[in-house]
Order: sequence, then structure tokens, then C-alpha cells
Amino acid sequence: MKWQGRRESTNVDDQRGGSGGGFGGFGGGRGLPGGLFSKGGLIMIVIVLLISWFTGTNPLTLLQETGGVSLDQNQTTQVDASPEEEELASFVKVILGSTEDVWKQLKPDYREPSLTLFRGQTQSGCGSATAASGPFYCSADERVYIDLSFYEEMKNTLNAPGDFAQAYVIAHEVGHHVQHLLGITNRVHSQRGNLNDEEYNQLSVRLELQADFLAGIWAHYAKDNNGFIEEGDIEEALNAAAAIGDDRLQKQFQGTVNPESFTHGTSNQRVRWFKKGFLSGDTKQGDTFNTSDL
Repeated sequence: MKWQGRRESTNVDDQRGGSGGGFGGFGGGRGLPGGLFSKGGLIMIVIVLLISWFTGTNPLTLLQETGGVSLDQNQTTQVDASPEEEELASFVKVILGSTEDVWKQLKPDYREPSLTLFRGQTQSGCGSATAASGPFYCSADERVYIDLSFYEEMKNTLNAPGDFAQAYVIAHEVGHHVQHLLGITNRVHSQRGNLNDEEYNQLSVRLELQADFLAGIWAHYAKDNNGFIEEGDIEEALNAAAAIGDDRLQKQFQGTVNPESFTHGTSNQRVRWFKKGFLSGDTKQGDTFNTSDL
């Protein structure tokens, strides 16, 4: 991607310089031997990140159950960012700015979301957030949250490298914001008490696939911005979409595949809907809720 020198969004709250939400760090004496970046700690964080991001489970609950997080309100953390991390933060701001430009073009009354960069843990309008949450969108405060360390997990654990793969993640979460603005998210969430787990999971899959489609819509229009998207970039996004399919993740980390528990869609479905948005550029083709062909 040719992203350097482009407009950076101003809707970014950078909380990486402190504890963000007042939580303490991940300790070495409470279930994560040697701390967060030890071998044992990193494995635990990766497992919790994947379980929480792709099943909708509260990661804080999982970490507390495994003894992995300290809730000491008096602890703070000050960590200097490396030049590489600062460049990645600039990249995120540019991608967010690009989504703003595209969605304002498509939806004149578009209300821009904010994005919070954090390190380790923070507070969101949807509750506590940790690095294990992975990137997520909170409709309560209309914010995208991301710990930049997730991109290392994409590259090293999920085998989904590349800057456009990273951009896809942000565009997907902004897609959830678009769904929120259209009232789609609330309609889905309102059904939680009326459906059993398997039925609600199917609705969740449709919601996530639509967010993939909307990420493809962004890419369709962003590609015309003076060489912003280069040859090979779309393949990176398709590879990332395939890497985080429920079937591939379950096979990789559980050894078995359980379709009844899918919440985000298969690799083929995620690739198909992103590709459909990218190739068509037509938001009317993204109704994942009224089709039998996912």
C-alpha cells in the first residue's frame, strides 16, 4: 500500500502511554509464568485472544478465570513506543481516515467513529478491554479499539501478514459501525433472548459476513485513490479473511470443526463476501440476512 504521507484521521485517542483504564499489567505470578511476553504468557494470551475475538466471549472473564490479569487500580504503565510501533500507529490513522472519506462519499450523513489505541488494557463503553480482546467495535461509545500487538499475532500465529491485511481488520470494524448507524446491530442483538445459542450464532455469522462485505466496499472505493492500493494488496486481505474463518481457526486450535458454534463464518464465506463488496462496490448487494446462499 502507498499509505505514507496521506491524511491521518483526527478521531484517534492514543492511550498507549498509560494504563488506559486503570488496570494493572499481566503478572508473572498469577497464571502467566514470567509475564505477558514470556513463552507461557504469550501462549495463554494468544489462546484467549482467539477464543474471545471469534466467539464473542468476554476476554476479561477468561483471563480472570485463568489467573491472568491483575485488577490493581493503583498500577499504571508507561512504555515508550518503538519507531516501528509509531509507524504502525500512523498507518492505523491513515486507514481510519480513508474509511471516513469513503463512507462520507457513500453516506452523506455518516457519523465518524473514534478509534482508541491502547496497550495491554483499557475501558470501553462495552466494558473492560484487554489485548486479548483483539480489535473490536463498541456501539455504546461508537469506538473501535485496538492493541497494535494484535498485528504481530496476525502475522506470526494466523499467518496473515501484510499492511493491507492489517487495513482489512480496521475496515471490518468500521463496517460494524456502519451496521450500527443503520440499526442492523441493534436488530440482531434484540433477538438474543428469543433464540437458542445455535440460532443466535447463525445471526452473528450473518452480521460478521456483512461487515466483511462492507470492508470490501471500502476497498473498492479506496483503490481509486492515487495508487493507495497496489498489486497484491487485495490478495493479502483475502488471505486474512480466510485465516480467520471459524472452520480454519477451530481446526488449527481445537483439532475439530463444530459448525453449530460458528459466529463469524467459514474461511470461504468470509473471502466470498469481502470479494463481493470489493468487486461490486454496490452496498445493495450486501444483505446477508435475506439470502440462503452465504
